[in-house]
Amino acid sequence: MPDAQAAPGPEDTSTVTDHLVAGKTWTWVMNVTQPTMTVYSPAPTEKNTGVAVVVFPGGGFEGLAIDLEGTEVCDWLTSRGITCVLLKYRAPSAPYDWHCKCRPNRGLNKSTLALEDAQRTMGLVRLHAAGWNINPHKVGVIGFSAGGYLVAEISTDYAHRLYMPIDAADKESARPDFAIAIYPGHLSTSEKTLGLNPQVPVTRETSPTLLVQAEDDEVDGVDQSLAYYIELQKAQVPTEMHLYAHGGHAFGLRRTELPITEWPQLVEKWLVSIGMLSN
Repeated sequence: MPDAQAAPGPEDTSTVTDHLVAGKTWTWVMNVTQPTMTVYSPAPTEKNTGVAVVVFPGGGFEGLAIDLEGTEVCDWLTSRGITCVLLKYRAPSAPYDWHCKCRPNRGLNKSTLALEDAQRTMGLVRLHAAGWNINPHKVGVIGFSAGGYLVAEISTDYAHRLYMPIDAADKESARPDFAIAIYPGHLSTSEKTLGLNPQVPVTRETSPTLLVQAEDDEVDGVDQSLAYYIELQKAQVPTEMHLYAHGGHAFGLRRTELPITEWPQLVEKWLVSIGMLSN
């Protein structure tokens, strides 16, 4: 891994039982110091499309919802013939404050270690594309909440590694061929002005993007997606955005009676429309 950093304690995995999602518990991982990438390939019974998606679970850059926004996403993708690469990235990227015994709010800061892990992973996926039956020109990203912000970061900050190159993987492009941000955070500077976080400078070369968010999201308001969408449109980046009246935050793929839980089908149709999947 690039730029190794100490953590305030050992990696900790726990089951969250006091905030159920669709009536189910979920798994929370904290203090990640050894990032990992786990490759899930489509089953032999599924047609391998050659498409790959790197998954960034959310967690406010304090931890990772590793199943709700990670392994469950891979179950869906591989069932559609898509290779899934689950990234357990380093979070938090802000230093631990021993005075308050807490992690400061990241606000609009660059998620340096997480972005390093994302850049490194994109290079490794393309380096191993042939062996993993992946088309190196069809490698995208999907992220949730803070992971959605990481999607925007890697989509705009891919040309230069944030760390000294390690091996041949770091000579590969880190630019996603497509990007999917689900209830992203840390993107808007103001609910009123809808200014975009300067850490994600959108250009015409920013990855084609799909955004999904609920208007009643009380964690990351709808202004997060709107701010990013506005700048993507200004730069003429192919973009599709879906806003729903209800859904809240951190719903993952778990189905409820709300229409927003149909978003995976919208993603599949969008991937066809941009030429990543065949109809």
